[in-house]
Amino acid sequence: MEYRHLGNSGMIISEIAYGNWLTHGSQVEEEAAAACVRAALDAGITTFDTADVYAETRAESVLGRALKGERREGLEIFTKVYWPTGPGKNDRGLSRKHIMESIDNSLRRLETSYVDLYQAHRFDRFTPLEETMEAFADVVHSGKALYIGVSEWTADQIRRAHALARELRIPLVSSQPQYSMLWRVIEGEVVPTSDELGIGQIVWSPIAQGVLTGKYLPGQQPPTGSRATDDKGSAMISRFLRDEVLEAVQRLKPLADETGLTLAQLAVAWVLQNSNVSAAIVGASRPEQVAENAKAAGVTLDADLMARIDEIVLPVAATDPHLVHQSVPAQRP
Repeated sequence: MEYRHLGNSGMIISEIAYGNWLTHGSQVEEEAAAACVRAALDAGITTFDTADVYAETRAESVLGRALKGERREGLEIFTKVYWPTGPGKNDRGLSRKHIMESIDNSLRRLETSYVDLYQAHRFDRFTPLEETMEAFADVVHSGKALYIGVSEWTADQIRRAHALARELRIPLVSSQPQYSMLWRVIEGEVVPTSDELGIGQIVWSPIAQGVLTGKYLPGQQPPTGSRATDDKGSAMISRFLRDEVLEAVQRLKPLADETGLTLAQLAVAWVLQNSNVSAAIVGASRPEQVAENAKAAGVTLDADLMARIDEIVLPVAATDPHLVHQSVPAQRP
């Protein structure tokens, strides 16, 4: 495993992070989830990413139990707040009320006294940004979180939050966007802004929901049991299942073979070539998946190979910066 600073902060994280979205507490049994966490630790992964909303709060609990007994100082545990975690009108968003209640609930489920990084899971346009950042400041100053981050915020939103964070003397150090060879919408605005401000990317879905494994073939139905056939995962993966995208992915196979990597490892290694990326989040339903993905750590892809990859994927990749995800409700909940 290789390790990087998170943005310009002093905290060092594993460049492959383990995430439990769509797995812990839902798709896999707890014993299998614990085995995946064990495989991550064995591979040198020290960074674990979750969220209060995953599996209706169960994912945090599963991760907390899986990490129990590990030396806390040797781990970096990340979680998030924003999406609904209960039936109440205040069980969502980035209000002071929801943030202050959510951090305590997350710490209880994770069985820890603090998280290393507390992230705003989306931008809340119904709560003043000043209120949100002041609540985050209180969370940091109380020792319940060490650093603050955001997820799927635009460049302008990041810049505004960073200015407030400086005033409040709290470290806003990270952005967590979707990023892969096929989804490159952060390259135009989010990455340059983040680089200027000292904010690092912790990217999710570097394998494009599994499409960059090469298992989805043009003109054929998705494999049985794959994410494309799962109700929870099919909506997001559908954008990548066009034949022209799948054909381009198949053309990447010889390039992966040249490097001695699988297609999935090539995809993870590719996002790590971006100097603004601090870590790539990988998930797994089986321990061997964790071990395989971890082999992308420390891989250097030369400029010629990066150019050949671009030649294949850029014509089918999403690059419009306006596609940076802003999944917020149309009206106040």
